[in-house]
Amino acid sequence: MLWTAAGVVALGFLIALEIAARGYGVPGPITNQAKELIFAPKSGPLLYGSMALVMVVLTWRQRFIAIGAAIGIDVVFVLVRWVLDVKVASGHGHPFGNGALWVILAIAVIAVTRRTGRERVLLLKAVGLGLLLVAGRKTGDIWLLITSKTRPTVLDQYVATADHALGDPSWLAGRIVEATGPIGEHVLDYVYIQLAVAAVIVTLYQLRNVAAERRFPAHHLVRTFLVIGLLGPGIYMIFPVVGPIFAYGADGGHWAVANLWPDTPPPISTPHPMPFDEITPRNCMPSLHTAWATAIFIHSRKGPRLLRFGGAFWLIATLGATLGFGYHYGTDLVAGVVFTLTIEAALRSQARGWDRAGIQLAAYGATVFTALLVAYRYVPMEMAKHPWVFGPLLILAMISVIYGYVRTTKQWEPKSAPALQPEPQPELV
Repeated sequence: MLWTAAGVVALGFLIALEIAARGYGVPGPITNQAKELIFAPKSGPLLYGSMALVMVVLTWRQRFIAIGAAIGIDVVFVLVRWVLDVKVASGHGHPFGNGALWVILAIAVIAVTRRTGRERVLLLKAVGLGLLLVAGRKTGDIWLLITSKTRPTVLDQYVATADHALGDPSWLAGRIVEATGPIGEHVLDYVYIQLAVAAVIVTLYQLRNVAAERRFPAHHLVRTFLVIGLLGPGIYMIFPVVGPIFAYGADGGHWAVANLWPDTPPPISTPHPMPFDEITPRNCMPSLHTAWATAIFIHSRKGPRLLRFGGAFWLIATLGATLGFGYHYGTDLVAGVVFTLTIEAALRSQARGWDRAGIQLAAYGATVFTALLVAYRYVPMEMAKHPWVFGPLLILAMISVIYGYVRTTKQWEPKSAPALQPEPQPELV
């Protein structure tokens, strides 16, 4: 019943976004996903990653058949496009990925028509998990469009002023990335774009035993990813921010305050809401890329050394990209970390059963996150004028949530009982 209710809510949400997108004259998430059955998909690696998630419930023989079918279908699509001379524009689609989507849908049909009972439920859960990951990408695109259309003014001046308390890290990181040249830029750009693929890798490790146990774990990374993507855009609507490269850089055109990023930090002056175009998404506060990378880091901690190293690298590289490309302010990143830990604490508490420690941690994280947003909006001048006070306070607030999360989750880990020692036998005289 819980999965059915979640499916109904997700479908209703997608339909609502489809209607909203149509109101702005663009196709919605359902239409965009349906088009990828035929046309070049926007994210081929993500579709294959979603198919990999679905295959965690299959046997090895079934997995090889699914992979072969997906590759075969993709080869057919590539040949047809080549014969018809249909070119895939760079940045607008991948030459592969259709096969993965067809295989996911085929598994859903097999589950409904050829399976019964627990086996059917398990297959449908896997299909739903894979399709939700893909749908999350599509809904995110529409959400960003809605933020740009419904929020004509942005609060970048408030965030940039508050960012003085942290030493304007985006300006510093921007100059560092420029100094690394094209190699550093390409590496960070790839990490930034392929965040969902990294999430799939970590999730596959977490779900590696599903086929044998015939059940999903109570909590895994995709749950956190989806909730972050669901709640984050709601904060965008409350606190619209476009980022330094747009508000203070050349990408903002005549809407920008001035062309200052990344060479000259903005001067301290009384902030006010500023009008901006109807194209640029207001997707900075909080930084969801930071939030997702933090979630990947957290969930990779229980894996082998290579996975732990990958999770740490992805987090560090994502932080460098979000700042170094001018997409976010330092204050966005602080809020993003707190945002993730709060959601992760709530989801873990829900999975294991709510207790006092879980409720307190979730409530504390939500309080700190709210306090950060209030401070950025209403006391940015004080933060900029007293950076040696407010800078450490921001970092301490974030660290306090990190400490609370680590301490609480360690208490939740099962305690290993000491091995029972055999009782000494009496000696026979």
